[in-house]
Amino acid sequence: MNNNGKLLVGIKKDSIAYMAGMFDNSMVLQVQQANDIIDVIGEHVSLKKKGREMVGLCPFHDDHRPSMNVNPVKQIFKCFACGAGGDVFKFIQMRENLTFPQAIERLAERAGIKLERRQMPRRPRSGAEAGQTEHVEDIDPNRLAKANVWAAQYFQRNLRDTKLGKYARDYLAERQISPESIEKWQLGLAIDSPDGLVRESKANKSVLKLLEQAGLLVGHNQDKFVNRLMFTITDVTGRVIGFGGRTLDDNGAKYLNSPTTVLFDKSNSLYGLEQARHEIVSTGTAVVVEGYTDCIMAHQFGCGNVVAALGTSFTAGHGRILKRYARKVILIFDSDVAGIEAANRALDVCLAQRIDIKLATVPEGKDPCDFLLASGKEAFEQLIADAVDVFQFKWDRLREKFASEDTLAGKNSAIDEYLQAIATSMQSGKIHDIDLGIRVKQISKIIGLDDRQINAELNKRLKRLQRASSNENRGENVPLVDYGQGSFAGAQRDVLEVLLNEPKLYETVKQKITKDMFDVPILGQVAAILFETLDGDINAPLKEILARAESVELGNCIMELAAAGQKKGNFESILAGALVAIEQHRIEKEKLEIGALQDQTEYLRRWHNITSKRNSRVVPME
Repeated sequence: MNNNGKLLVGIKKDSIAYMAGMFDNSMVLQVQQANDIIDVIGEHVSLKKKGREMVGLCPFHDDHRPSMNVNPVKQIFKCFACGAGGDVFKFIQMRENLTFPQAIERLAERAGIKLERRQMPRRPRSGAEAGQTEHVEDIDPNRLAKANVWAAQYFQRNLRDTKLGKYARDYLAERQISPESIEKWQLGLAIDSPDGLVRESKANKSVLKLLEQAGLLVGHNQDKFVNRLMFTITDVTGRVIGFGGRTLDDNGAKYLNSPTTVLFDKSNSLYGLEQARHEIVSTGTAVVVEGYTDCIMAHQFGCGNVVAALGTSFTAGHGRILKRYARKVILIFDSDVAGIEAANRALDVCLAQRIDIKLATVPEGKDPCDFLLASGKEAFEQLIADAVDVFQFKWDRLREKFASEDTLAGKNSAIDEYLQAIATSMQSGKIHDIDLGIRVKQISKIIGLDDRQINAELNKRLKRLQRASSNENRGENVPLVDYGQGSFAGAQRDVLEVLLNEPKLYETVKQKITKDMFDVPILGQVAAILFETLDGDINAPLKEILARAESVELGNCIMELAAAGQKKGNFESILAGALVAIEQHRIEKEKLEIGALQDQTEYLRRWHNITSKRNSRVVPME
């Protein structure tokens, strides 16, 4: 622990490598250059211009105000709330939970660059590892995504097949889903066979294994999806992450989704986000429906800011995703009892996420797809325009429950729900004092308590929410790195902070010290990267230094050192002092080593060397 009570992370020297060497460094820089950081981060977060930089909500913590800055000139990002930072590789590593080589491959694929891997010699096992069983290979998200693409293409071929796909095409025609929508949304068909996908992939055993890891196979080489219309699920960047399947013969569940994998989690995925993202950002509004066909039909009618919640309840994960792109969210749910209850739960999630939320319900028991076909685009847009806010919905719900509930417990439950909604809005700053006063007056008339008692109850609930929020956020910040203690560790840090901001001073540094003199593990790793980079190009920008840092932690560390150095300034003076401190430490260390010598001649020789070089090693800069 440090003085601020925060956890210090010690990073082992061999646990974070710099540039693993799997790809040639020039190729890595080419990939970095081809992926503008504004474009890449803009696929995940809505960015707005602020001065010379872009700002947005940080996706690495529960951000309620734009805390992440992205610098288009330096091609770096930094969150000043949680500490996350780095170049485009580090962002993708953190955002998609990839290793450094996987992030390089992911961005190379995005830019259409063909990578060539170096042949790396197998590292011999250490004595501690000898005799241990082989570690099960981690699932590579990039390879899994490629397997999903392969499966998606197989399902699409089935749907296009003159004989195999006819009945599925007839169903789509009946639902009035156009050929253009079928193509746009990559719809497909899992044929009526328990092993159709297995047989298609048997020629390639590696594909078979990946399909199993993707959750497309179950049991003993059996297809998970049989006789189903297939919906291809992509992430915001267009990567195929999973599938949904609707039964075509009423066998089993009406809808099935891919299981949770390293790529797919339905609680953190939204159908149609890839297609809707730009419209959501430009309008500031996201419309959320329940089903795949609801989403597809909305886009077919020209309502391009609609996404679907994959047939699951609207979750906190969905809220966090939408908050990065939209200022306002409209939820459209069925008007039956199940739909209203689902909407009520979704509203609570959005309130807690500080999302501006409204609710619309489709009349006459229709779903949005049927409503669009029956009433058209204008009626659908009017439905959205007429959406009610959270408190109107909660108030109507309270009054209905009071009118229909005969028991005291039922009425208490309704009051509790309404009070909790108000307290949550107070905690998130989504209710103004005048609105609060109106709500308190309304509920006072129903339950017969005076305003003072109601406000006291709301304040109790507010304090509980604030305590809970404080506990949740306690572990949000990126853990601090152990930079060592004492003046020698401080001098090492000073040198790196200076060089990350004024690399031309490396000419002075390399005459005085070497990277091996850095004994704080994390600082030694930064020094190794920095010295190697500047040996090749003394004008190397920060993004090139970051491109050699393989781990997210090391990238965060470099960003933190660079920011600290920039804030201090006064580079030449700080560097001169640091070099003097490093030289003094070297001398003191050598004295201790000499004092332990038994040989008198060797002792005198080494003592003479120290005293003769003492005043010539470090010359302060003018």
